[in-house]
Amino acid sequence: MRLSNKVALVTGAGQGIGRITALTLAREGAKVAVADINLTAAQKVVEEIIAADGQAIAVHLNVANSESVSGALSYVQQWGGRLDVLVNNAGITRDARMQKMTEEQWDAVIDVNLKGVWLCSKTAAPLMLAQGGGVILNAASIVGLHGNFGQSNYVASKSGVIGMTKTWARELGPGGVRVNAVAPGFIQTDMIATVPEKVIEGITERTPLRRLGQAQDIANAYLFLASDEASFITGTVLSVDGGLLF
Repeated sequence: MRLSNKVALVTGAGQGIGRITALTLAREGAKVAVADINLTAAQKVVEEIIAADGQAIAVHLNVANSESVSGALSYVQQWGGRLDVLVNNAGITRDARMQKMTEEQWDAVIDVNLKGVWLCSKTAAPLMLAQGGGVILNAASIVGLHGNFGQSNYVASKSGVIGMTKTWARELGPGGVRVNAVAPGFIQTDMIATVPEKVIEGITERTPLRRLGQAQDIANAYLFLASDEASFITGTVLSVDGGLLF
């Protein structure tokens, strides 16, 4: 197994990409802390992992709250004895054109998608440095590279994540901590369930592989970057987008 004896924490793991990522890491031998603001959803994922003979715990976590982050990370370290992999997956959208976007919509997305990544990584980094190494993986997005209509807040958050990823790779690399990001294209999850079918068809037509991505596609990327197979990869943004042409 590629992650035997590793302890991983996945944020926003109660559903979607986070859920599949937690299941995938556990299948490869990691002890997984399934963290989500919805504890009931997290517990259901833990039950799935345990049913498949894996090891996991559910953790209530609001990534935008420093006290919640500190308490969750402390709990995970006590449970697992260490923290080898942090997957900053939690994210939300509040879409609107710039002129119609409210301050509340802006703040909500920045707090979760950008501040949340910073808080979790800032708290996890000392633990990883003290043990001599670790991996931080951040959820970016293809729109953080190219922009997207009606998503000023989301694009700003994901562009910021990309910048932080490259900065932290420089800061933490000497201590043995690798930091990378995954930039998904359009993935079939609840987050795009409200996108009109005509728009989805257009996206599919512009994608050379002629399909939307699956959550497992992203989980596989996280698994590779978390494993020792990626031991000389840091500061990288891995696009998993089917070759989508903007």
